[in-house]
Formats: sequence, C-alpha cells, structure tokens
Amino acid sequence: MTRQEILDKLKEILVAADSGNKAITESCSEQSRLKEDFGLNSVNILYMVIAIEEAFGIYFDDVGVNSFSTVGEVIDYIEGKLR
Repeated sequence: MTRQEILDKLKEILVAADSGNKAITESCSEQSRLKEDFGLNSVNILYMVIAIEEAFGIYFDDVGVNSFSTVGEVIDYIEGKLR
C-alpha cells in the first residue's frame, strides 16, 4: 500500500471522526496536525485509532494515542505495521 493510499483512507477516517472537518480533511497533507488543524480531542483520536485498526488490520499496541501530532506520523506508524 502506498503512502497516498494510506493518506486517502485516513482522510475518510478523519471525516468520520468529525464530519465538521470535511473541508479541512480534503486538503490535508502529511504535515497537517491532528489537534491543531483538525481540532480533534482525545475522544476523536480514540475513535480514529479504532477505525485505523479496523481499516488496516493493525493494532496500536506499543504507542499511546497522543504519540502522534501529524498525519505523516500516523502514516509512518501504519506503514511500519503493514511491513
């Protein structure tokens, strides 16, 4: 799976986590910040983690949900788990 494919799937998950972020999500990049740019709170981030686990078939077993500040960091983690 390419980084772009992961980003596209993450965009869907981010919109599902908070539908008010649809416009921001469509233009997001790997540098987009989860809390500052999307305004995600801990509940939204937890939902996002669960959705990522289901969508990619991976588990966040060794990091906390607050370990990620950008979309790129989430993509890096997913890529590492998919190898």
